[in-house]
Amino acid sequence: MDLTRQRAHWIDRSTVVWRFEGPVGDRRCDLVFSPDAALEIIDGALTGPHETLSLRPKPSGLSTAQRQKWPHLADHAAFTVEADEDTIKYALRGQVAVTARDDGGWLLVVTGAQLPGVLDDLYADAVHADLGCRFHDDGGVTISVWAPTARTVALEWDDDGETQPMWRDDHTGVWRVDGDWGWTGRRYRFRVEVFHPATQRIETMSVTDPYSVALTANSTHSVVANLLDPLLIPADWATLRKPPAVAPARAQVHEVSVRDFSIYDRSVPEQRRGTFAAFGTPNSAGMRHLRKLADAGVTHLHLLPAFDFATVPERREEQATPETDLAALPSDSKAQQAAIAKIRDKDGYNWGYDPLHYSVPEGSYATDPDGPGRTTEFREMVAALNGAGLRVVMDVVYNHTVAGGVNPHAVLDRIVPGYYHRLLADGRVADSTCCANTAPEHTMMGKLVVDSVLRWAVDYKVDGFRFDLMAHHPKANIEAVRTALDRLTPQRDGVDGRAILIYGEGWDFGEVAGNQRFTQASQHQLAGTGIGTFNDRLRDAVRGGQAFETNPRSQGYASGLFTDSNEDAVNGPPEQQRALLRHQQDLIKIGLTGNLASYCFVAASGAIVSGGDYLYNGSPAGYCAAPGECVTYVDAHDNEILYDTLAFKLPTTITPIDRARMQLLALSFTVLGQGMGFVAAGSERLRSKSLDRNSFDSGDWFNAIRWDPAEGNGFGLGLPPSWDNQDKWPWAAPLLANPSLVPPAEVVEWTVERYLELLRIRRDSPLFGLDTAVEVQDRVSFPLSGPGETPGVITMRLSGVGELVVVFNAAPATVTQKLPDLRGGDFVLHPHQRAGDDPVLASAAFDPATGIFTIPARSVVVFTGSARRR
Repeated sequence: MDLTRQRAHWIDRSTVVWRFEGPVGDRRCDLVFSPDAALEIIDGALTGPHETLSLRPKPSGLSTAQRQKWPHLADHAAFTVEADEDTIKYALRGQVAVTARDDGGWLLVVTGAQLPGVLDDLYADAVHADLGCRFHDDGGVTISVWAPTARTVALEWDDDGETQPMWRDDHTGVWRVDGDWGWTGRRYRFRVEVFHPATQRIETMSVTDPYSVALTANSTHSVVANLLDPLLIPADWATLRKPPAVAPARAQVHEVSVRDFSIYDRSVPEQRRGTFAAFGTPNSAGMRHLRKLADAGVTHLHLLPAFDFATVPERREEQATPETDLAALPSDSKAQQAAIAKIRDKDGYNWGYDPLHYSVPEGSYATDPDGPGRTTEFREMVAALNGAGLRVVMDVVYNHTVAGGVNPHAVLDRIVPGYYHRLLADGRVADSTCCANTAPEHTMMGKLVVDSVLRWAVDYKVDGFRFDLMAHHPKANIEAVRTALDRLTPQRDGVDGRAILIYGEGWDFGEVAGNQRFTQASQHQLAGTGIGTFNDRLRDAVRGGQAFETNPRSQGYASGLFTDSNEDAVNGPPEQQRALLRHQQDLIKIGLTGNLASYCFVAASGAIVSGGDYLYNGSPAGYCAAPGECVTYVDAHDNEILYDTLAFKLPTTITPIDRARMQLLALSFTVLGQGMGFVAAGSERLRSKSLDRNSFDSGDWFNAIRWDPAEGNGFGLGLPPSWDNQDKWPWAAPLLANPSLVPPAEVVEWTVERYLELLRIRRDSPLFGLDTAVEVQDRVSFPLSGPGETPGVITMRLSGVGELVVVFNAAPATVTQKLPDLRGGDFVLHPHQRAGDDPVLASAAFDPATGIFTIPARSVVVFTGSARRR
């Protein structure tokens, strides 16, 4: 008997389900409700004024359609609710519980009920409602909120303390109030009176608008704003010229945090550093670098969350800074992270995966966070990046909110308690994503996702969306986003929605794993949709180990496994290393094809296999239907950045220039393969975070990009923060104390130039970024695959208009690769590599008499030419 838990599920107007222990037939079950939330359990009896609705058992349980919609409830006992629609709607605006009694009337069980299903059924037409603040051409303004379980909702003005009643549409559960354009600039919240299961009482709460378009500083109030107001629109916004659209398979994406990008860039005016406005500083070091990348072939800049998040004071003057002189401390000291720990809840840094308002730009990234000015600065940033040749991708986090319950940051859950979040069997909010998981499978949460994406696409001209933990969304929800975007046209909406990218994390875990609740938007299930997912198979093979490994010394293809052993026992004896390296090379080949399930090649075993038949940790390695559905990456904001991974794994005796060569080798797989390439900003310039594996709250010190290579690359800034890295300190400390691991400025600049050459090679050849699986099978081959393949060397041939041979050599010595079929050909080093100033690459050669390619150590070499016709 526990009213604080909701173990029953009211799934539609006529059905309640409940997991019973023992037979149902000998119990009398009822649904009870108390409009004033007066239910209590005293001495085993249910007390307090309440009304009762009979529940009639369904001997056959749920229908087939209901089982398909609610698979995790399929084995529950089912009951018919005997009540009319008006009574049900009345009941839902109070406290609801389900009871079971024995034949004598003695109370056996009392529990609360989860309500999302019945709310979706009763208020299905709410999905068509316009919510939030809407301006009308006749001078009117409407503010609306969906709150079907609320007893009352009023508009609470901040400027004069006035409260204005809102009226309820009983058909949709939407409350609205009408005004005029004179409301522009006024600050408001909703005053909601509603039963909340977290406190078991009627609460009256002041809540910001979930559909806010503008906010005050620190998101205390919503602001009435018209996003079409000329004062908020940059010059030439209506005629903004975007860089040419590219198919997903041709996209090359660079990922960066708004704050990381410029907070330490002294070429940006101080008040603009760490803000959207920094991207509008054309001659800054960061923008000059982005233009170089765009000219060479990067197509999109991916921004870590830039919507309103909860974990940073938005006014710069309120943000704490370390009191210690961090630069004066030893490179392996604990003191830097300790100083940051003292202020990390009050400083200006966070990645931003803590959503507060999904459809408003983050205030701490604006020069003035108070009001709609942040809208203008976000738009100016998009225009500046488009002008630099880059489209803009937003990292969106609809899978969770920063808080639930009656927490002041729980915007959604204080308006419709228990609806917007995914609940576990007993009614607790699931938190497998680290915060309060949302439930996009519920109609109005799914609608919020679509509406918010459209807001960013139309009103901010965002060119792509990366969905955080996308497999916690139903596949149908992400497809609905894709469909809504595809309907956008330049003529009607000012943007071409078909050119907008969608990709995300397809990891399958948590309470939704294995399609327990719905068909997920996970890696394997998005094949054929054109929606991209990150390829962890190639990532792990290139780097070595896995994302959450205990020993960071486990090596991979580009970190020296077998070819450059670091002598750590975690890697096993040489023969074990050799076998694992051959397996990694097969995974990389599958990745180079766009991780296609259908692609066939000769595996290390000698067998001809398809990507879908080849296994990665027991699952199919290849899972994509088209190469554009694969996002190829070797690092991102999560886990150690690439330089730090290699610092852990490579032998410490490797010279800085050879360390840079291994970094380029790893990055080359994101550039010279099929599908979308994805790189964490700064990896092309050997950026380090001083071995921090999870820098989400580690402050500017560990995160900021240092554009002046004379200041170092970020390695040796002290031991990484203890809260996520202390178990790695025994490995980290001696590395950070080693000055030879900080690359000289000339090595950083050399690495940038070599990376730009790889980008230009991809840009200039249609053989990278093929559109279909058939084209990839026909044009991409690995002619030396099989049992005799050289450990640490992958040779890839691309045939078509022009012919390319790409050889990836992870070994520390020059190797030869013999391709008899190419004898008599005319292959030469690619012009972009030939034009560089690298004497090592210049030593690469092809002997037409023998068909032998000579490849220098730790290099990726591209040859262009043609085979002799036979």
